[in-house]
Amino acid sequence: MAIIKPFITSARFNSTIGLGTGTGATFAIAATAFNTDAGTAATAFPSTFAYYNLYVNGVLQPGNTSTITTTAITIPDGDAENGGTPVCVEFVIN
Repeated sequence: MAIIKPFITSARFNSTIGLGTGTGATFAIAATAFNTDAGTAATAFPSTFAYYNLYVNGVLQPGNTSTITTTAITIPDGDAENGGTPVCVEFVIN
């Protein structure tokens, strides 16, 4: 039987595509370009988490469309989107 951790929380970060850099496969948005749910500037993404969800323009994206580190999220070909398109990254942390 699996051990279930007794604590689960989430953290959400919001930004726009226009704050990303790079093109094609190297397009990324820095963690510092995001705001937290509290409206403060983010300094980094969580270093440990169970999983994360990426929403582009409010639409949940498939799991293989991005990679993430504590400093940035890479969204290949994200630069093809309109600069004002909202991006939300939600981490489920346990």
